[in-house]
Amino acid sequence: MDLIATLQCSDQPGIVHAMTSAVLACGGNIIENQQFTDEPTNTFVMRTRFETTQGIDAARKSLNEGLGKFSPSLHVRPTQSKPRALVLVTKESHCLRDLLYLLELGELPVEIPVVVSNHEDLRGLVESHGFNFIHLPVTAQTKAAHEAELLVLIQKHSIDFVVLARYMQVLSNEFCAALPGRIINIHHSFLPGFKGAKPYHQAHARGVKIIGATAHFVTANLDEGPIIEQDVAHVSHTSTPDDLIALGRDIERRVLAKAVKLYAQDRIFIVGERTVVFS
Repeated sequence: MDLIATLQCSDQPGIVHAMTSAVLACGGNIIENQQFTDEPTNTFVMRTRFETTQGIDAARKSLNEGLGKFSPSLHVRPTQSKPRALVLVTKESHCLRDLLYLLELGELPVEIPVVVSNHEDLRGLVESHGFNFIHLPVTAQTKAAHEAELLVLIQKHSIDFVVLARYMQVLSNEFCAALPGRIINIHHSFLPGFKGAKPYHQAHARGVKIIGATAHFVTANLDEGPIIEQDVAHVSHTSTPDDLIALGRDIERRVLAKAVKLYAQDRIFIVGERTVVFS
């Protein structure tokens, strides 16, 4: 059986030795290992992929016993198991289309039991790909009830994390607190410099030379959560606002898909207000 173990705890001597010993004790063989110590917070993180003939229960028992003295946050799962994502969308389709396309190619190791939108616009796209679409309209007066329905769906479908694929609603502090480190969002990298409507038009008016996008975890502080992935492209004075929008869409879809894949492969660790991401 091929397994992935992730560990996060205070840095101290002996953690790597304890991990390798615990893997050996359950008849395991390490295939891949990455580790990092964040000096400002004295936090140690490690991702270990290994094979064992004794099964996941024996592996969990061995690792918990061997590493327990370090009081770690420890997670072990089969490499082939796919995290389940709830995707939230509004009207823009580019990020959703890319996720569905990569799923069809077998290049995105996730399951999407349901796509939820506050508008009907993307129902045809979602259902044409064979996925379940749910329309949950929302207003300022119904936001609390809307988010309560989302939490019911998350529990019903055993959702591991939420993907905001250009979902144009601000989630409440309470909803964010219910899913810490489990909501991924995408936004144009102009924030906080170009807030509000038509950010690409604002950027064009200021003559920007680089545009980009940022995937990050959602927190109560709007668009200020730990950053997962970023990308940029150079533009010039010849670029129109429509050119920026088109290029921005392309960057947004790629960055979000990369962030989702990294999360699905257990390569992201939240350390304070930032992330450690293993490639």
